Amino acid sequence: MITVLALAAYAVLVGVILPYALSGARWTHRAPTAAVLAWQGLTLTFVVATALAVYHLVLAEQHVHDGIVGLLSTCGLAADAPPGDSPAGPADIGLLLAPATIVLLPLGWLAATVWQARRERRRHAGLLAVIGAEAADYGATVVDHEVPAVYCLPGRAHRVVVTRGALDLLTDEQLRAVLAHEHAHLRGRHHLVQIAAKAFARAFPGLPLARRAQEQTALLLEMIADDRALRSHSRDALATAMCEVAAGRAPSSALGAGGGGALIRLRRILTPEARPRRMTWAGVLLASVTAPFLPLLVAC
Repeated sequence: MITVLALAAYAVLVGVILPYALSGARWTHRAPTAAVLAWQGLTLTFVVATALAVYHLVLAEQHVHDGIVGLLSTCGLAADAPPGDSPAGPADIGLLLAPATIVLLPLGWLAATVWQARRERRRHAGLLAVIGAEAADYGATVVDHEVPAVYCLPGRAHRVVVTRGALDLLTDEQLRAVLAHEHAHLRGRHHLVQIAAKAFARAFPGLPLARRAQEQTALLLEMIADDRALRSHSRDALATAMCEVAAGRAPSSALGAGGGGALIRLRRILTPEARPRRMTWAGVLLASVTAPFLPLLVAC
């Protein structure tokens, strides 16, 4: 029972308490890539800790396990199980469905979210093939729409979309800066990270970690794309372009230059802060990688 309580407390810490602390940390906006890894590490840690807590809870009274070796024995995978032990019956195997559900639930939602996103992208790509016109100078698809908007459609047939309103409103420098932002999304495959965060939020609705991980991941991915665009374009060009296209809304399957948290991003671009030290980055990376393994040590 002590193991169950320890694992449950760890799951509560990761799923309820740490999300508020991480979302309020100042260093995350100075190192968005490390912050995204931290959120991913928390989500994986929560799944592992919760699954192990449920496993120990439902099997502790059945006397069919002895730590990790017992789990393998119940599954018929342990080679050194005592010869006198009887094989696990259907009831024992059925008990494993409870912890397995904790793992399979986010995986199932991940598959469903991927399928839904691909379907929406294919539908939107078909629409762009009819109403869009290619602009070779900018490597983008132009849509005849008066609201200024710039967004990218990820996937195999990825493309950057610009409305006629954005072309008329933005200068050449502003347009190329915001296009660099969108190409950074495509090169970094940011849509995959966003889909994973969305699937976790669907699997555990109401969980503070799920809600804040989805919100913060979307904002941090925009900051990462901003930083990539700033490598070759001025801060003024990107900031003014963001202001002009902030009103434009991208489709749900795309990533828009306006995006969420536009005011936060504008302040970050115009008043940059020093990046965290390498030791801080390394510490966040180490913690994100090792945190999911701590519940396994407790279980063992």
